[in-house]
Amino acid sequence: MSVFERYLSLWVALCILAGIALGSAAPGAFGALAALEYGSVNFVVAVLIWFMVYPMMVAVDFAALSRIHERPKGLVITLSVNWLVKPFTMAALGVLFFQHLFAGLIDPAQAGQYIAGLILLGAAPCTAMVFVWSQLTRGDATYTLVQVSVNDVIMVFAFAPIVALLLGVTDLSVPWETLLLSVVLYVVIPLAAGVWTRLRLTRALPPAAGEAAVARFTARVKPLSVLGLLATIVLLFGFQGRVILAQPLLIALIAVPLLIQSYGIFGLAYGWAYLWRVPYPVAAPCALIGTSNFFELAVAVAIGLFGLDSGAALVTVVGVLVEVPVMLSLVAFANRTRGWFPGADP
Repeated sequence: MSVFERYLSLWVALCILAGIALGSAAPGAFGALAALEYGSVNFVVAVLIWFMVYPMMVAVDFAALSRIHERPKGLVITLSVNWLVKPFTMAALGVLFFQHLFAGLIDPAQAGQYIAGLILLGAAPCTAMVFVWSQLTRGDATYTLVQVSVNDVIMVFAFAPIVALLLGVTDLSVPWETLLLSVVLYVVIPLAAGVWTRLRLTRALPPAAGEAAVARFTARVKPLSVLGLLATIVLLFGFQGRVILAQPLLIALIAVPLLIQSYGIFGLAYGWAYLWRVPYPVAAPCALIGTSNFFELAVAVAIGLFGLDSGAALVTVVGVLVEVPVMLSLVAFANRTRGWFPGADP
């Protein structure tokens, strides 16, 4: 690893501080960038995520898709944790903390809003950033694509009923433009670019030489992926810099159940994969998918149901801020424990 990669956690911490400082010093500039969005999907962030996702899409081997059914365990873990566990544990943590443990520290009228924001995050598994986490753990790119795609299909049908059940909302309106636009921007477009690149690299080459060419290319573009991640962190924290500085205690309180949920869900999925002897390139992404959240969808629904300045919307924003540092810590843990699993490279 290069010095830059080895100290990635340090650069992330510096980018968080830089984002908060820049967001406070130049709110107008960040406000203009934040306004470049449609359906709560920010196009500047989308482009940066595209750069992060693209190298992994180049590694997707479509010839291997026909063999996915031979390794169903990763999909079983991902789908079980995402749809049978995660939304309900998030709701339970919300009730525990905001109706009981933190009751004396928050406005009682806002408790329901905070719980609603947690539920929206818990019911929306990740679509985009999981490709980045999978790449950083050297996960199976093809299997990760299948896991994300299956989750997206289920989300179209299951998100609204689960949220309606847990919130008691009967007239929930799913922002389809957010859901569909996110899938197109974060999956379809980078996948199409990755397929085209892979075909160009492997054309007229024997299989072994073609894979070597793909590996060399992804190694060259990997720095762009990491720089895209760091730039995304600066933007996300810059967008919310004033909120963080204005309400630091509230932000910390909201972060507590989010942290417990994130590490708990990862521990459940990763431990299940370990006991089931799932190969590491599948085990790591399947645990990370359930831990990460589809924050664009959660933010959009929170704003649509409760308003821009609501407690629910604030919780979904805090979910964005908490996610990147948490996921990087889990990536580091997975990389250190890869030897626990079969199929791990040295």
